[in-house]
Amino acid sequence: MNTQRKAASRPPIHMIDAEAEMLADLALSVERRMPAVSALLLREAGRARLHRAADIPGDVVTMGSRVEFVDETHGVPRTVTLVYPCEADISEGRISILTPVGAALIGLRAGQSIFWPDRILTVFEVRHP
Repeated sequence: MNTQRKAASRPPIHMIDAEAEMLADLALSVERRMPAVSALLLREAGRARLHRAADIPGDVVTMGSRVEFVDETHGVPRTVTLVYPCEADISEGRISILTPVGAALIGLRAGQSIFWPDRILTVFEVRHP
């Protein structure tokens, strides 16, 4: 099975319950300024399997995670830390959850791929602080 076919459907995702609530509130707060990213993030938060922070699997991308992934569409590997908008600094490798890539990564597990909306992202490794 090729990567595009594997990533065509939305893979199951997991989120920390409190983070999912905060992310939904954040997405609603930017709905007028960033309607596309807001809608994507709300959809992801709404379909995620929720866990208490202590019970989230260790290979799941959560806020603050350091994520190694590849953009399969462009063949570009990247390592980033997923952060809230006020902490974002692309030169330091910290990307905001309010970017299309940030919204795509949240909740994925190592080994999963997602087609999002114009690229395929595959997560290789997730590290937590």
